[in-house]
Amino acid sequence: MTVLVPMGEAMYPSFLETSVRGYAEKNVAAGRWPAAGALERARVEFERLLPRGLATPDQHLYDIRDHDGLTTVGHLWIALQRHPGGASAYVYDVAVAPDHRRRGHARRAFVALEAVAASLGADSIGLHVHAHNDGARALYDELGFGVTGLNMVKRLGAA
Repeated sequence: MTVLVPMGEAMYPSFLETSVRGYAEKNVAAGRWPAAGALERARVEFERLLPRGLATPDQHLYDIRDHDGLTTVGHLWIALQRHPGGASAYVYDVAVAPDHRRRGHARRAFVALEAVAASLGADSIGLHVHAHNDGARALYDELGFGVTGLNMVKRLGAA
């Protein structure tokens, strides 16, 4: 069984570095951002979203732990977004370490997330997935996520 455990201060620096780099790489791979300046752009975005780190209100970061509850295999970050009539949880980041992938951790983390989000008062869970990430898209489809929109881009000028 995979469990979600609130992230501690000791894990936060590693999460931040890994996530910022991964976010920049994913946006470059998706064609959303040019490679030049992508890492800095990602850092600025994370500073905006997590200005107080783990103490940022309505931001909830979790270690994804293996069945023993001791081995951290990844992380999951959600934001509680309040709206008239309720709240929703938005997944900003989920990652499983390379040596722990393909063992069902992400799937079980999302199943566990449903109870966590409900306990925070959320009535839904939203996320963004890059179009080129077929594995994640298939997982989210299997978990019951539905498409609510599409982002598209057209590059102008010389690439």
